[in-house]
Amino acid sequence: MEATTNYAVISGMIASAFTFSHEAYGERFFTFMLESERLSGTSDVLPVTVSERLLDGSLALGDTIKIIGQIRSYNSYNDGRTHLILTLFARDILRCEDDEDPQNNIELNGFICKPCICRTTPFGRKIADILLAVNRGYNKSDYIPCICWGRNAVFASRLSIGDNIKITGRMQSRKYQKKLSDTEIIEKIAYEISISRAEILYNDENNT
Repeated sequence: MEATTNYAVISGMIASAFTFSHEAYGERFFTFMLESERLSGTSDVLPVTVSERLLDGSLALGDTIKIIGQIRSYNSYNDGRTHLILTLFARDILRCEDDEDPQNNIELNGFICKPCICRTTPFGRKIADILLAVNRGYNKSDYIPCICWGRNAVFASRLSIGDNIKITGRMQSRKYQKKLSDTEIIEKIAYEISISRAEILYNDENNT
């Protein structure tokens, strides 16, 4: 069921103007950036997709809101290459109270769809990258990049393609540098789910 396989609640400040994205079945969709504060005091700046019917005309740059929705992915074609784009898809938008604690809570139930990439940092910390396929209605799926650390990374190292797992975490933005040539390096931003908890629901080995 869609509601239990992909659920997101993220609060933050509207950090950009609303920009027209696309139209589907007569419904217009817009995108904007949401600045969501972490407990550490730093912030993630996250892309949001929202239907025009949720925009009541009173929302403005700098407003603090809470978005209830899902994590969605789609392919973008640029320079002859396919890029996976991640977005927070809004199903409802609420205004936050002044004393309300910031939220960034993600729950996903999906399937491992490519080998997990596990590595160790120069400081000896284990990291693992997971690509999770989460089923959506109308025979569609969202392919959601996730990252985990420490014992969750050790857990990920034992996963195989087809394993059904449930994760909780938060959506984050992460800056990184990409080397284009010996003289040119550009800064890019990756969006992913940082896993705080993961469990196996089913795999071929134990049939659980």
